[in-house]
Amino acid sequence: MKNLFIILTSLFLFCFSYNLSAQQEDDTEVIVVKGIVTDEMGEPLIGANVVVKDVPGLGAITDINGRYSIKMEAYHRLIFSYIGYEKKEVLVKTQKVVNVKMKEDTSSVLDEVVITGTGSQKKLTVTGAVTSVNVNDLKSTPSNNITNALAGNVAGIMAMQTTGEPGKNVSEFWIRGISTFGASSSALVLVDGFERDLTDLNIEDIETFQVLKDASETAIYGSRGANGVVLITTKRGKVGKINIDAKVETTYNTRTMTPEYVDGVTYANLMNEARVTRNLAPIFADDELFILQHNLDPDLLPNVDWMDLLLKDGAMSYRASLNMNGGGTNARYFISASYVEDQGMYNTDENLKKDYDTNSNAKRWNYRMNADVDITKTTLLKVGISGSLEKQNNPGHGTAGIWNALVGQTPVSIPVMYSNGLVPASGQNDKTNPWVGATQTGYEETWINRMQSNVTLEQKLDFVTKGLNFIGRFGFDTYNTNWIKHHKWPEQWKAERHRDANGEITFTRIAPAGEMSQSSNGSGDRSEFFEAELHYDRAFANHHLGGVVKYSQDSKIRTYDIGTDLKNSIAIRHQGLSGQVSYNWNYRYFANFNFGYTGSENFATGHRFGFFPAVSGAWNIAEESFIKNNVKWINMFKVRYSWGRAGNDIGGDRFPFLYDISTVDAGYNWGDYNFSKEYKGKQYSRVASTGVTWEVATKHDLGLDLSLFRGVL
Repeated sequence: MKNLFIILTSLFLFCFSYNLSAQQEDDTEVIVVKGIVTDEMGEPLIGANVVVKDVPGLGAITDINGRYSIKMEAYHRLIFSYIGYEKKEVLVKTQKVVNVKMKEDTSSVLDEVVITGTGSQKKLTVTGAVTSVNVNDLKSTPSNNITNALAGNVAGIMAMQTTGEPGKNVSEFWIRGISTFGASSSALVLVDGFERDLTDLNIEDIETFQVLKDASETAIYGSRGANGVVLITTKRGKVGKINIDAKVETTYNTRTMTPEYVDGVTYANLMNEARVTRNLAPIFADDELFILQHNLDPDLLPNVDWMDLLLKDGAMSYRASLNMNGGGTNARYFISASYVEDQGMYNTDENLKKDYDTNSNAKRWNYRMNADVDITKTTLLKVGISGSLEKQNNPGHGTAGIWNALVGQTPVSIPVMYSNGLVPASGQNDKTNPWVGATQTGYEETWINRMQSNVTLEQKLDFVTKGLNFIGRFGFDTYNTNWIKHHKWPEQWKAERHRDANGEITFTRIAPAGEMSQSSNGSGDRSEFFEAELHYDRAFANHHLGGVVKYSQDSKIRTYDIGTDLKNSIAIRHQGLSGQVSYNWNYRYFANFNFGYTGSENFATGHRFGFFPAVSGAWNIAEESFIKNNVKWINMFKVRYSWGRAGNDIGGDRFPFLYDISTVDAGYNWGDYNFSKEYKGKQYSRVASTGVTWEVATKHDLGLDLSLFRGVL
């Protein structure tokens, strides 16, 4: 009976509360608000965003006349926003018309936001060396690879391009020089927080580009940040109607520098001169020089300009991109696709074009999809999928073989083809015929496939304490490359220096003919990333306190062509804990402490973890009263200094704390006369180095940041 009473009472209370809430919902006044959004001159703003504060998914966009209409509940706030203008909030009570005049954004460099290892922060509060790169400057460089645009556009970066071969014309770059000894010197590149390759990134997808240079900014990345860090964020969807952008570019490329060689007549005269000055008989007689000059015997005395024969004056490059973005306050999206092509500069055999391509060229297709979903008012989910497919084509003899043959031949050594149809060569390898190597040896195709996926969860934890946030990231990448080689080789001959008694040329076969053959191989790997971060940022009057604690781990394992070595099937792993504590008083005095505690499986137990601290401080003299009140055209005069240590675990062979034992080829013979009994022994092919540990570099940085005349300088 008692239980029945409790149940009936509960049902009554539930029905009463439901009825009361329903009445409250019915009593809520819903109004339609209309208005016009204009600038300070009264001109309508097209495409301005109008949203209801704290009501995800409820918003509108102004039309071509700046007008909008939105249905909302009374006593809520409308937020008006437009690119280049300050946001404006208006409380709507019962009025049905709300006209808004927006002011241009007058924020200066002091309000500029930069991306660092701990998130976005005002440039004023940065105490380390951080460079913000104008993405438009990178786009203006006529190159399909972003690494070739860094030199000259980014302060502190040195870049070197060692080849112009399509698909491999990538610049190696260093941030403030090489910071490691005998190990990888490349910078860490993070795209949306995940370690990625800069070379396969579509430049049109980039939103921001930051370079972290000193130890105070890179310490939070532990060992991975020893050589500097490049932070890239890609474009994401914005609230509003779908926006579509398309772009097509065409570039004509020429060689910046190519060796120039003398012609056959000059070469022959210089060779004679060189021998005569050494008391040796000249190679070419006067009548041979005459024959050479007038091209009377091209079989024995040719005059070939190999560079002009083999290379074009230039080649075309193409770049096309298409992207779209849009969405509402609950979900937003960004989708892009791009195509780039670099054509080769080799001349080809017209008779083979219909069968296959022997030129050196590269094509790449990129795609990216970013989606942001507001699960709740305090929870943001970011999902990204990106990748690329690249095809490279090369002559069968390979780029290195062709250029070795180019510099290995002289203009008088062999003709392009003998008059009887035989293929000439003065020898093998570097002495082969350059034209044959570039056009008659088949072709090679290489396919490179990259696929990258990542998920990021951002959760505000203001219900725990104001200013606390959590960020979790997980990434999964795959990389595969496959090549197919179709090789052939024509029969090659070399003519004797002089004709025989009958005036005929005597030929010697240099290489037999090789029919078209095929071989293939490839490689691949899989990478996983996980990070969890706690961020704290809060102001107490003039005191601003911030902190970050970050846990990270990653692994990378080969998935193809691992061979018989068991180490190749073991994932390369890292694990680390890092953090930062920052403080500033009234944006005048700044102090930061950073650390990275990183573990590597490359060292023996007891040496695997390294601690890499960094400290930095800054003084914004412009905030002192004697400057602020008397020299008002100085907006920022910040002196900063940082000290820190960085570590690197990559150097030489993997697992140096393990020894290798191999069989000795030459053994011991314990037999007797006419009897052999040989035993082969064992030897250390690598001695264990159990004391090997982190390479540590100490870095100092002293800098000055200035902003004058409200950011003009």
